[in-house]
Amino acid sequence: MNIFNKKLTIGLLAITVLNQVIGAQSALASGSGSAPTSSAPATQSETHSVKDLKYIDSQTIPYNTQFKKTKVGGISGITYNPNNNKWLLLSDDRSEQNDSRFYEAQLTYNHKQFKHLKLKKVHTLKQANGEPYTDKKHFKKNSNDIVADPESIRFDPLYNQILYTSEGDRTLGLNPFIRFATTKGDFISDIPINPIKKMDKQNKQGFRNNLALEGSTFSTDGQSLWTSMEAPLLQDGAEPTPTSGGQSRITQYDRADNLLTEFAYPLDAIPKAPGKGKHAENGVSEILAISDHEFLTFERASVQAADDSFKNYVRIYKINTQNATDIKNLKSIKNSNINPVKKQLIANLNSKDIPHIDNIEGMSFGKKLPNGHDSLVIASDDNFNKAQKSQFLAFEVIPES
Repeated sequence: MNIFNKKLTIGLLAITVLNQVIGAQSALASGSGSAPTSSAPATQSETHSVKDLKYIDSQTIPYNTQFKKTKVGGISGITYNPNNNKWLLLSDDRSEQNDSRFYEAQLTYNHKQFKHLKLKKVHTLKQANGEPYTDKKHFKKNSNDIVADPESIRFDPLYNQILYTSEGDRTLGLNPFIRFATTKGDFISDIPINPIKKMDKQNKQGFRNNLALEGSTFSTDGQSLWTSMEAPLLQDGAEPTPTSGGQSRITQYDRADNLLTEFAYPLDAIPKAPGKGKHAENGVSEILAISDHEFLTFERASVQAADDSFKNYVRIYKINTQNATDIKNLKSIKNSNINPVKKQLIANLNSKDIPHIDNIEGMSFGKKLPNGHDSLVIASDDNFNKAQKSQFLAFEVIPES
């Protein structure tokens, strides 16, 4: 090859590589593509200091609100992106009202008032085959279409994408999942869950139905992600009762699909006994990282009275994983000599001056307040039930001195 042709070939190759780089960057900027989730760029950790919560105000989405031909409700997850001031609200609709989806929203509040909440867009969550999730009525076991029960959603702090979880459904033979998607809801990839969380045919192992992957959070440096189980695995012991607690699990995964660590989480006993023959439960509804070893969790207990009415009890804890036993290789922790995470009560919402506490399920840090303190927004799931509320509570985070 002569010198001229060699130079021309090198030049064309450089242009091709440059175009590929620009194309990849453009895809990320538009949300139509994703960066490799197996390797993440270095980033500075965004830690938070939390001593107490001061209630600011609340907003409610009225029952049966319609937005862009969808019924708004079932809000089980909430997340905030400080880079563009966007909020996402995840509905746990199993494609029964409308296709499984999440909303973009604008939340306007300050340290004194929650002024308004405005829905801006709606995005349909897509399966790996590019189709919306199906519903129970149309589910077929041999089909590629599955039913999702979306419960938690997070903006990815490193890439222009989102993470969300599904609780699965034992009655349909569907395990929980952790999934990356574009900001428009298109499938990107899965993070395989710890195998011991999956169901078995004997109904002795794995998640309890509708009490599974309820919470998720990225680590403060964005390099890994954590999930929380709402209730104990079948093999880990009984669910909480009014006289005893239980042990669920929180789990850390990296972006290369590896299970890193897992810890036992000590659940409270149910705060009050239900009416005779009525229902009561307590579990972890969400988790939120505040440092490399500290997290906020909230436990929500729901207790049915004799007249069939329900009362919710919500406590927010700071947990610390230091000195806790790594249980990722333990198939069962029942009767095991292990150290669970340590818990510190941050706020009992029932003791604060809040007019109504509903079925709280979502939690996210929001914008900084004028005094430099963090804000925290908590969301409730109305279960598409007229007797409940889609409620959004704003708090000022009081830092440690």
